[in-house]
Amino acid sequence: MKLFDHLDESVPLGDDERLLFDAVRAMCRDKIAPRAAGHDRNGDFPWDNVADINALGLNAMFLAQIYGGADLSYTAYLACVREISKACASTGVIWSTNFHAMNPVAEFGPAVLQKRILPKVATGALASLCITEPNAGSDATGMTTKFTPDGDHIVVDGGKIFITNGGMADYYLVFGKWSEIDDPKASISALVLEKNMAGFSAGKPEDKMGMRASMTTPLNFDKCRVPRGNLLGAPGDGLRILLASLNKSRPSVAAHALGIARAAFEDAVHYINQRRQSGQPIIQFQGIQFLLADMAAELALCENWLWHVGRLVDSGAADFGVEASLLKMRAGDVAMRITIDAVQLFGGYGYIKENRVERLMRDAKICQIWEGTKQVHQQFIGRSFIER
Repeated sequence: MKLFDHLDESVPLGDDERLLFDAVRAMCRDKIAPRAAGHDRNGDFPWDNVADINALGLNAMFLAQIYGGADLSYTAYLACVREISKACASTGVIWSTNFHAMNPVAEFGPAVLQKRILPKVATGALASLCITEPNAGSDATGMTTKFTPDGDHIVVDGGKIFITNGGMADYYLVFGKWSEIDDPKASISALVLEKNMAGFSAGKPEDKMGMRASMTTPLNFDKCRVPRGNLLGAPGDGLRILLASLNKSRPSVAAHALGIARAAFEDAVHYINQRRQSGQPIIQFQGIQFLLADMAAELALCENWLWHVGRLVDSGAADFGVEASLLKMRAGDVAMRITIDAVQLFGGYGYIKENRVERLMRDAKICQIWEGTKQVHQQFIGRSFIER
């Protein structure tokens, strides 16, 4: 595995970040990975994994020091997402959703709100990002959740579906439309809703193909009164906040997908070195070697693009939407391709639940769907080349 050892060693991490990454890798190997099959089988929320993550203070890595954070690089965050997702894809999405939901608060939220909730996030509070609705998936402008101003409060009515950490989170970043603005794009706004607020409820968790230990639920808002101070920016700033947040959450989703892909690749390499047919390990067969070479090439190139996008963000690049979209699209495809090929290399054993590649293939599929379907990203990337 020298190819990937060299690639991992090239990731631009500082000394403190490298120490943290090594601690995360040890935690994943010794604690999170051994529990993953049980959590997948039972579909129970992995509170034990969340506790171990909080014991390392990982939420602090993407927050500023004034809020109790460590203010580490975005690249270091991506490396940790990939490693946790490699050990347990459900736990990876639970933890990364904290960043998806709270980084916009750190960037666009009012100072009073930041001071009140971000220190709690730094010490382990869970967060949730709430965008999708039955008729507003890839086209977020179709959302119908309504924000109605009422003095010092905002009244929230409507609902969301497919919400990660739904019912489990302490804080929910909710996107909806400001009732006093008619334009469907200009009316989109964002606010933080807090657990146990009156008029807010989570529905029954979905019974999913993969990511079975991450709670995915519908949410309902019935005249839920939220303090006006929980609004991010001004009414109508939501689309700008949403697009900025997606540019950073999509590489995170790609890191998640590549963690799944790396796990499947490593399992497949180990298996084909042990599995014997015709008196020799099956890795000796040319056809197997060709398949393995294609898997390695796709994975290595996509991981290298992941670190490229990480460097763009850390250098302060303002416009990297196409790069982020290309990364998310290709990483989802790579995860699906490599997990399918890993099952194939295992043969009949790959179809049995006791082998991790079966679970990884189920976990991988959503990576081509959420944070924008593959087809949405293809369209966005293709349109970027139109000469104007």
